[in-house]
Amino acid sequence: MIINDPLNLAPAITEVLETVFDPEIPVNIVELGLVYEVITKADGIAKVVMTLTAPGCPVAGDIIDEVQRKVGEVAGVKQALVELTFDPPWEKSMMSDVARLELGFM
Repeated sequence: MIINDPLNLAPAITEVLETVFDPEIPVNIVELGLVYEVITKADGIAKVVMTLTAPGCPVAGDIIDEVQRKVGEVAGVKQALVELTFDPPWEKSMMSDVARLELGFM
């Protein structure tokens, strides 16, 4: 995950992102490697650049809405934005060791 964080909000943002789960996978989106970048700006805008495990994810809208809502609730964030990207496409190697262990890939 890349962090560009002049407001020093990344720790709190990461903490709330760790509470977001794909309902089909019992691992949070940070450990899954779905969060590519967290950017904050001096005007209180926080942007999360993320992907999904598959472009056709049936709960994509729910996950994006939850990320935007939870990041928007972080103290110091005035506006939360979520950018969905598939470049680079997600693959299993992006998961943390914790996620691989939890999902039985180790």
